[in-house]
Amino acid sequence: AQLVTQPDGHINVSEGNHVELRCNYSYGGSIYLFWYVQYPNQGLQFLLKYLPGPTRVKGIKGFEADFKKDENSFHLMKASAHWSDSAKYFCALCDTEPESAGGAEQKPSQTL
Repeated sequence: AQLVTQPDGHINVSEGNHVELRCNYSYGGSIYLFWYVQYPNQGLQFLLKYLPGPTRVKGIKGFEADFKKDENSFHLMKASAHWSDSAKYFCALCDTEPESAGGAEQKPSQTL
């Protein structure tokens, strides 16, 4: 069975500081991992995805994520947080190759 957890729930970060949002998963097969963001009063927006290949993934708005298979993690990071980053962040996992960024199952959110 697939399982994705975001253990931090809600975090506070001062503007200009490094931020990391944790995502852990449990699944033994090939996986595709995603991060989405939902700004207040808006729908989900795609941030980045991991497909088999490089373990460091660069996304939009300065976000990036590290895929660590040995730790079953895909943590989202940004070197310098900005007030406009305040939003809910969703980590998602898919066990079949996606045709596009959409369609991945969404898991519990994390608010920044």
